[in-house]
Amino acid sequence: MADAALIERGLERAAQQLGDITPLVMREFYRRMPEAEASFRHHAPHDPHGLEAEMVGNTLHYIMRWHEAPMEIRIDMDTSVPHHRVALDVPPDWYRGMIEAAIDVILSSVPSSAPDERTAWKQLRDQLVSLVERNRHI
Repeated sequence: MADAALIERGLERAAQQLGDITPLVMREFYRRMPEAEASFRHHAPHDPHGLEAEMVGNTLHYIMRWHEAPMEIRIDMDTSVPHHRVALDVPPDWYRGMIEAAIDVILSSVPSSAPDERTAWKQLRDQLVSLVERNRHI
């Protein structure tokens, strides 16, 4: 099965088993990046949960579109990572952390009996994280 189909299967399974993954992703993200929570509160004092949902949604967009439109995702990341770093003091590690937290939450629903799917998710993580890393010092 092609990687895109494996990723789609994983997303569908995660939706069925986990429901809205936003709170799970944010809990994992804040566990890994505790200093980020204050930034979310600072940048969206009246609706930090809305900003959290937006960031998880953006990450899911990157995940869902990568195999269909990798250039679109490259352009998004090439503009978003440097802009957030300079304008909002959001370090690239937080982008990386959000991607990794989202994929790890989704991976938690992938059975160990599906090694091809687990590999596809790990490769996708590496590909998306590489986009963050290439923008680290721009």
